[in-house]
Amino acid sequence: MSMIPGIRNGLQARREAVDGELRRLLPAGPSSLHEAVRYAVLSGGKRFRPLLLLCAGEGFGADGAELLPFGCAVELIHNYSLVHDDLPSMDNDDFRRGLPSCHKAYGEAVALLAGDGLLNLAFEVMADAPAPGGRPDRKERAIREIGRASGSRGMILGQWMDICIPAADMTAAVFEEIMRLKTGALITAAVKAGAILAGASDPALEALEEYGRHVGQAFQIRDDIMDAGAGAGKKASGPNCVHFYGREESVRSLREHVEAAAAALRRVPCAIPELECLASDLALR
Repeated sequence: MSMIPGIRNGLQARREAVDGELRRLLPAGPSSLHEAVRYAVLSGGKRFRPLLLLCAGEGFGADGAELLPFGCAVELIHNYSLVHDDLPSMDNDDFRRGLPSCHKAYGEAVALLAGDGLLNLAFEVMADAPAPGGRPDRKERAIREIGRASGSRGMILGQWMDICIPAADMTAAVFEEIMRLKTGALITAAVKAGAILAGASDPALEALEEYGRHVGQAFQIRDDIMDAGAGAGKKASGPNCVHFYGREESVRSLREHVEAAAAALRRVPCAIPELECLASDLALR
């Protein structure tokens, strides 16, 4: 499904709403800590995860303004993970989004604290947010979904596997699990949380979970393909899909995951073309 202008414009409007709310939520002050926090979040980004949450929730009838704090919280968690991933003890990357990474701009200790602050702020934002539709049970379930996916059974576990499993033990199954956890867990949680907040049924949530898993895999494979094409400009940090499978097989796998995401979305009882477009836009043109 091509990204038709109306859908693209709607996604851009949501992206701008997320950016505006993030600017409001992030602490401002003279300290280098708060400067680093704002630098990490406001230096760019696709806002892919908040878009998934907003589109899923709105697709099931929730109000976008009520979903916005939860979308921003997911983005805060994502950016905390990037700040920590770039640290010398982790992936050791000097650049993020074309700019010096947070620890290069503010020092390792400040970057570490900035990441901690972003994670805590995310849960503060969700706790303070009104329950969409006046349903605190849905709010509680969504927060639990996001917390589990971003914790030591999800994203953090994937990062641990990425840096701690020796190359000699890196089988295809282990590599797929790293992608599922490190990148895919929060992506899946974002789309599920939006639907949970809107009161989607369990069968719909199961279909969206499958959609999220395939989108998460496609997202990471696409990034790996693009990183491999960047050559010397990109520092090698952990296993890469192209290095593991080769470019041709990676492109084939990317296409299969995008198609599988679209198939899962067809099991959802309401049409959400934005989610289909966000998945199909991951395919290489």
